[in-house]
Amino acid sequence: MDIFEQFSNYLLYEKNYSEHTVSNYLRDIKDFEAFIKREELAADLLDVTRERLGRHYLSYLDEKNYARKTIARHISSLRTFYDYLIKEKEIDINIFTNLDIPKIPKKLPKLIQDDEIELLFKSIDRYKPLGFRNYLLLDLLFSCGLRASELTDMSIKDIQLEREQILVHGKGSKDRYIPLHQRLVEDIKHYLTYIRPLLLSKGPDTFEPHVFINYKGTPLTVRGLQIILKKIITDSGETYKIHPHMLRHAFATTLLNHGADLRVVQELLGHTHLKSTQIYTHVSSETLKEKYKTAHPRMIKK
Repeated sequence: MDIFEQFSNYLLYEKNYSEHTVSNYLRDIKDFEAFIKREELAADLLDVTRERLGRHYLSYLDEKNYARKTIARHISSLRTFYDYLIKEKEIDINIFTNLDIPKIPKKLPKLIQDDEIELLFKSIDRYKPLGFRNYLLLDLLFSCGLRASELTDMSIKDIQLEREQILVHGKGSKDRYIPLHQRLVEDIKHYLTYIRPLLLSKGPDTFEPHVFINYKGTPLTVRGLQIILKKIITDSGETYKIHPHMLRHAFATTLLNHGADLRVVQELLGHTHLKSTQIYTHVSSETLKEKYKTAHPRMIKK
């Protein structure tokens, strides 16, 4: 087993990284390997011991006009790789540990307003099978804050309607329970009873465990979900672009704007660290004004 295969298995089975993430890590490392061999800076990946080599590679990536986010990902991949090699006692030094990488400015996702969300719901024809499914998809994204993959990976056994909740399998094998509002409970029941069997009948496997099925009768993919959201926007007459994470963002900010505790939102989103949730703590200016007027002693009217 070569070093790439060993590292791949480590990421997949010990770190619980997705196959997509592992693929990106391996590509970044192979790009670096090609660089050091082309420039004759080291014999192989195990021969990388001089810290200036790391700075040289950083300059190379910058000269290629890579975005700061892309450069940061390359260096992060290499840090993880060389940390693994140290753990396996293959090398003694990780030249990327103290390498300064460009800071990535944090951008808040576009916030979809409540009236915009309502317009999207109203634009969907619930009387058509695919329309009903699309309405349910939109409601689960907005009302439960699910990631795209969490929604498309959901299986029948994850739905617990008697408890009005769903079991969500998040990043890093981190499971969480999300409560369902009554409308969602009723819509899921209707979908499972009438809509899903109809969609499944068009495919090869009527015993398919995934909850959401596409028009061909096979499991809905993340790409398929993105296409559905694009269609919803088009049908609504709006022109902005939408993706699942925008609805996850709307879910979090809506809860916080209505007084939910940050720790509760953290649990609902499946964030391991509170810092990841704090990006959602901005509130609308009107909400901020109202809270200020009612909370500050100088604003209390006599």
